[in-house]
Amino acid sequence: MEKDSVNIPAKVPGNVFLDLMNSEIIQDPFFADNEKKVQWVSRKNWIYKTDFSIEKENLKYKNINLVFKGLDTYANVMLNGKEILKANNMFRKWTIPVQDLLEENNHLEIKFVSPGAMDSIMSMQLPYKLPDSRAFTRKAPYQYGWDWGPRLVTMGIWKEVYLEFYDDIRINDVFIKDNNIDNNQADLSAIIEIDSDKKQSVSIRIINAGNQNLISSEKRNLSKGQNQLSLDFSILKPELWWPNGMGKQYLYKFIIRIKTENRIIEKTVKHGLRTVELIQKPDSIGSSFYFEINGEPVFVKGANYIPSDNFPSRIKQDKYIKIIKDAVNSNMNMLRVWGGGIYEKEEFYKLCDEYGILVWQDFMFACNFYPGDSLFVENVKQEAKEQIIRLRNHPSIALWCGNNEIDEAWHNWGYQKVLKYSIPDSIEIWDNYLDLFEKTLPELVKALSPDTDYIPTSPKTGWGHKEAMYSGDMHYWGVWWGEEPFEVYENKVGRFMSEYGFQGFPDIKTLDSVLDSIDLNIESLKLLNHQKHPRGMQLIHEYMKRDFTVHDNLEDYIYVSQLVQSYGVVKAIEAHRRAKPYCMGTLYWQFNDCWPVISWSGIDYYGRWKALQYGVKKAYKKVIVSSEINGDSLDIYIVSDSLGEIKGNMELNFMTFEGENIYNKSVGVIIGENESRKAISFRFDTIFPGNLKNEVVLNILFYSENKIIAEKNIYFVKPKELELSTPEIDVSVSKETSGYIIDLISNKLVKNIQLKPNIDGILSNNYFDMIPRKKYRVELKTSANGYLKIKYQTLNRINNDKKRYLLQSQ
Repeated sequence: MEKDSVNIPAKVPGNVFLDLMNSEIIQDPFFADNEKKVQWVSRKNWIYKTDFSIEKENLKYKNINLVFKGLDTYANVMLNGKEILKANNMFRKWTIPVQDLLEENNHLEIKFVSPGAMDSIMSMQLPYKLPDSRAFTRKAPYQYGWDWGPRLVTMGIWKEVYLEFYDDIRINDVFIKDNNIDNNQADLSAIIEIDSDKKQSVSIRIINAGNQNLISSEKRNLSKGQNQLSLDFSILKPELWWPNGMGKQYLYKFIIRIKTENRIIEKTVKHGLRTVELIQKPDSIGSSFYFEINGEPVFVKGANYIPSDNFPSRIKQDKYIKIIKDAVNSNMNMLRVWGGGIYEKEEFYKLCDEYGILVWQDFMFACNFYPGDSLFVENVKQEAKEQIIRLRNHPSIALWCGNNEIDEAWHNWGYQKVLKYSIPDSIEIWDNYLDLFEKTLPELVKALSPDTDYIPTSPKTGWGHKEAMYSGDMHYWGVWWGEEPFEVYENKVGRFMSEYGFQGFPDIKTLDSVLDSIDLNIESLKLLNHQKHPRGMQLIHEYMKRDFTVHDNLEDYIYVSQLVQSYGVVKAIEAHRRAKPYCMGTLYWQFNDCWPVISWSGIDYYGRWKALQYGVKKAYKKVIVSSEINGDSLDIYIVSDSLGEIKGNMELNFMTFEGENIYNKSVGVIIGENESRKAISFRFDTIFPGNLKNEVVLNILFYSENKIIAEKNIYFVKPKELELSTPEIDVSVSKETSGYIIDLISNKLVKNIQLKPNIDGILSNNYFDMIPRKKYRVELKTSANGYLKIKYQTLNRINNDKKRYLLQSQ
């Protein structure tokens, strides 16, 4: 039911939806199909009002600014009855001088206008249609809905608001520019932007806060207004910053201290010393696409990151910490901040710096065409300038990318025909594209962050074109969108795989949190509201039938859907890693969710890991064993991301599912630095008869210095064809300070055991296979206490239940 007007308390930072929920005017949009019932909220205009007081002493400051770190999105701001701002960009920070307007008692009023209404007005001013009218508004695109997210178009004060007071001088910004960095010396410049109310002389010191050493000291003259100063300095034998898995994440802390005649002001900047370069060079195949960190080629292992909530104001520090720690625990070294979301909050990038997660940073443009009028372009320029300046000191920032899939959309998605563009229309739209993404944005990056590389779009070429395999980055959607089998992943390998993926259900607990028990079934329309892809359920079911046993029971269906997702994506990851150095990066779609949903994520909205994430954790280890079956031949690879040579021994153990040994072999392997090497190749039909394919497993252990550093189980038929018997699994539990230890052993092979503890926590492993009579240990990290009960699910039961069902139906 629509409301004409309501008067309720507002929480800042926040948004209108959250305030209406807190006042119980609307129900949680995430629950069931409530999303459909709250669409009226986005169509209304909303006003925020507050009264605030300022002490007389503070009114004496020469300069007082009212700062809005984020207004979402069209906002008219009135202070004491005077309009001081018309905001029109969710991604910009607004600073307004207000010293002449402030009194001891003040009234602030902000009117937010519906983005949809503004989109409609602006779209009518063009002689042609853009694919989606959200293009006109500089706002998080995903909030208009995506094929994994709801349509919840927010309004409100989504970031902090504050007053800043200063007299004659302040430091606006400090940029630590890397001029030259190697193991012997780092040559740097501190580019300092200072506001001064008058001409004055100052002394400037740069101090290393780590040891309190004075790095540089100079006297400079300031003019009235804005000043930009550059101070050069050097650090001998610098500690370098490395991505996760390559070394330490050392961060220098520089204090910039400025002394005037009567005051001292200072600003602290953290900075990691490293070089990052995107290498795109023609070669005998096409053109390379890989990153060098401190001169070392790095194989990128990561995922595409979307905002962690549809209401980003409620993403707090603890959620960011879990997200980045999950990336580290998954052995990742990069996240791509996708262009349909938001420029993340400062906490996100600080954590990436601290934990060694490189950031591929898109500008916020995705899957659409954009206007090119001067007002829009100027707005984008200011947005881009602010974001580049805000992020350029972070060592984690590895790349700026202009947009997601717009070049591909123009050339491959048929919009010109569907939207009936004339030749002049097409010329104008494409010229707007070139001006924004191949001129304006790269010029800003070069001017403001000259050491950071820029690419105009991702991918370079659409996946349907042959040249996509040979140069640039690639989004491969032949699997899923094209309904190709998972085996295609092993052949469709490009130079850098920046998108690909498959959907899986979230945990039953996650669905239970947003659905009534009556709706916990596959046919429920309210469940289907949490599946935003138009063919999502059909595609999951189709792929499931190809490779796995299908059950109607929801919990079994969820379990198998997660196995399908992991089975496909891990197959892709291993193919990408085997192809090194031809392929030098893999970023699957997607890492996380913005609400409880059936999606491509490996980690759901509540932070619960799907089977995919446990598979990724293994597939992204520094050293892996990987394999490829070609007819009756088996090729076994060792893939290493180590910066040093590894000498080891590979043990191959063929056995039945009962644990009976068929064949054993030991092979010495030397793998070079950062290398993928085929260690052995043989015809497996010489080891066991073809009629045993569905009853045997090849367990491979790779030892180095008497430690197992990689392990792999290889099967020779699809999971649904495995003749798995019912095992006896012994489970024992012991308590420790950080949680629990779970020990397991089975008399027969167990396929994909899912541990389901009654206490929430983080499991060190899950959905894994158990070799007969081998002991497995899993840690459950949790702060909870109590009696731990472990239930479990296995593919053994799924396959055997299906057999029983078939026998009963005959």
